[in-house]
Amino acid sequence: MGINMKVCSIEELVGEEVLAKDIFTPEYQILLSMGTKLKKEYIEKLIELNVKEVWIEESEPHAKRVLILKEEVEETFKHKVKNILEKHTYSHNEELAELCHTADRIITNILEEEQVVEQIYDIKARSSDIYEHSISICSLATVVALKMNMPKHKIHDIGVGCLLHDLGLRYLTVDYTDVDFKECPESEYAEYKKHPIYGYTALRGENWISNASKNMILYHHERLDGSGYPLKATDISKECRIIQVCDAFDELICGIGCKRVKVFEAIEYLKIYKDIKFDGEIVDIFLEFTAVYPAGTVVRTNEKEIGVVLYQNKEFPDRPVLRIIKDKDGNSVDEVKDLIEVNHIYIKEVID
Repeated sequence: MGINMKVCSIEELVGEEVLAKDIFTPEYQILLSMGTKLKKEYIEKLIELNVKEVWIEESEPHAKRVLILKEEVEETFKHKVKNILEKHTYSHNEELAELCHTADRIITNILEEEQVVEQIYDIKARSSDIYEHSISICSLATVVALKMNMPKHKIHDIGVGCLLHDLGLRYLTVDYTDVDFKECPESEYAEYKKHPIYGYTALRGENWISNASKNMILYHHERLDGSGYPLKATDISKECRIIQVCDAFDELICGIGCKRVKVFEAIEYLKIYKDIKFDGEIVDIFLEFTAVYPAGTVVRTNEKEIGVVLYQNKEFPDRPVLRIIKDKDGNSVDEVKDLIEVNHIYIKEVID
C-alpha cells in the first residue's frame, strides 16, 4: 500500500510532520531523507535554505485531543496531590504547605505551552477521583485567570485554593460520588454541604495560605443569587467566582456531589445559570476555551450521519471537524467534514 502524501508549504509546517519524499540540495545531495520527522529546528534550517515546499505523509484522520495538561504530566501532579492529602489529618497541616509549590508548578507547566490562552481544549470526562478533580479545577481556573490578565500573585492564590478546595471531603462519611442527593436522606445532603466549612476550619489559622485561597475553600459552593451553601453568601470575590464556575462544571462531568453528565450538558448548565448563579463574564471566558464536543466524541448530525469528533475549530467550540463513519442510511463511509465549511450541518446529539 502506498503512502498517502501531500505537498505542504514551509509556512504551513508546525513540526512533527513526516517527510514523504527526500529533500535535496541544489547539488542533488540528500539534505533530509524520506521518513524524517521534521523538528522545528529542521524547519528553520529549510527556511534559511530557501526551500519553499515539501512532501509530507498524510495519515488517516484521527481524533486529536488538545489538553491543558498533558496526560502524563497530569498523572504526576495527581499522585503528588494524593500523597500529600492522604497524609493529612485534621490538626496537622505542615505537609499541605507543599501544595503551594505544586500549584506553582502546574501554573508554570501551563504557561510553557504556546498560545495557551488561544486554544480550545478537550476537557475529558472522568471518574469522581477528588485528586484528579482538584488538578482539573486548578488547570481550568488558571486558564480563566490568564485570559482575564490577573496578576501572578492572584493566579498563585487561585491555584492553591483549587488544590485544597475539597479538603473537607476527606472528613465526610457519606457517599458523594455519582449520587443524586435529592434521592437520599436529607441528613446525608446536609452532611455533604458541610465540607467547605470543614476544609476552611482546618486551614483558618495557617499563615502559609492566603486569605483569598482560604475564602475559595469556604465559598466555592456559594452562588450569586444566594442559593449556594454553606453561608448563602452573595458578596463574592473574583477568585471565588472563578472557582465556582470551574468547580460546578467539573463536578458535573465527573459526578462529585451529583449525577455524572456529559460535557455538553455541563456546558448547557452554565449557560442556563449565567448571570444568575454564576458570574456571566467568567462563564463566557470559560466557554471560549472549552470544547462542547471533545475529540473522540461520537455524535449524530441533523442529517442523521454518525461521526467522530476529530479536532476543534479555533473560536468555534461547538463546530468541530468530524470524521463521518456512517451515512444517513447506516452505510459505512469515511469522510471528513469541517462544520465551519459545511454550515448547514450541525451536531444534533451525542451517542453513548
